[in-house]
Amino acid sequence: MARSIWSGVLTFGLVTVPVGLFTATEDHTIHFHQLQRGTGDRIRYKRINERTGEEVPTDDIVKGYDLGQGDYVVVEPEELDDIAPGKSKVIDMTGFVDLDRIEPVYFDRTYYVAPRGKEYVKVYELLRAALERSNKAGIATFTMRSKQYLTALRAQDDVLVMHTMRWADEVRDPREDLDVMPARRPEVADRELRTAQQLIDALSIDWDPNDYHDTYEERVKELVAAKREGKEVVGEEGPPDATNVVDLMSALERSVERNRGGGKSKGKDGRRKAPAKTRKRPDEDLSSLTKSELYRRATDADVPGRSKMSREQLVEALTGRKARKGRKAAA
Repeated sequence: MARSIWSGVLTFGLVTVPVGLFTATEDHTIHFHQLQRGTGDRIRYKRINERTGEEVPTDDIVKGYDLGQGDYVVVEPEELDDIAPGKSKVIDMTGFVDLDRIEPVYFDRTYYVAPRGKEYVKVYELLRAALERSNKAGIATFTMRSKQYLTALRAQDDVLVMHTMRWADEVRDPREDLDVMPARRPEVADRELRTAQQLIDALSIDWDPNDYHDTYEERVKELVAAKREGKEVVGEEGPPDATNVVDLMSALERSVERNRGGGKSKGKDGRRKAPAKTRKRPDEDLSSLTKSELYRRATDADVPGRSKMSREQLVEALTGRKARKGRKAAA
């Protein structure tokens, strides 16, 4: 069972419920050690005094606020603990806002919020159901590990979810920081806009996070396995060329025509289901696969010379092999 990383009470109005916070996500990134090339020796980092060149124990390290020109204000760790706000361990919902009013750029980390006992489940469910029905988020601040957080509390199917949020002065203004943004929005022709909306409609899908997976992580694992066995791994193709403004309408129309209908299975509201990348269909169009996916198919089919083939050559080789296999089955 997971252990809570914080415990306290959640309040809204005069209603209070003891709760605990649990990490909602986990990192599956593949991590590498640093080695010296040609030796296999691990690289280690040490805390070194830049003046003496000697290693410094952790207990002898304090924090310093840089005043410039080599001057610092020294702050002890316990001094930061003493001034930490909100030591009462209370998450006080001071207001509620419509969920769509919060820009996603403000969201940081996500935690599950759970009651700290069965006797608190009814009060907990009351708040969850009320937030779900109103489609609102509760806004609060609270302190965890000597740091104060701005948070948004919202309802999920069976649980309350808390997002820690960035403070307003931590979010950059794109109009000030992105020099490629024009001072005025360029005009978009009605015909182009309608065609772009048609393309969005044609590509609309039912959202299911299980339809997606980390293909880059898979490629890293394949790379490690291949290098271990002395095999070659083919690289991905570069990104496609940028669309020329002159060809924009033509590109939109071709995209709509290509994706309209599309033979995809439908989900709720008549939307297409997202394609399952790992599922192979008999009528699958190989030209829609990436080079790495084609290479994996070619490896499974033991296509000779596949490591030196271009994407088009891989499609041609697999299509030809598929056709020959079909003729043999018919015979």
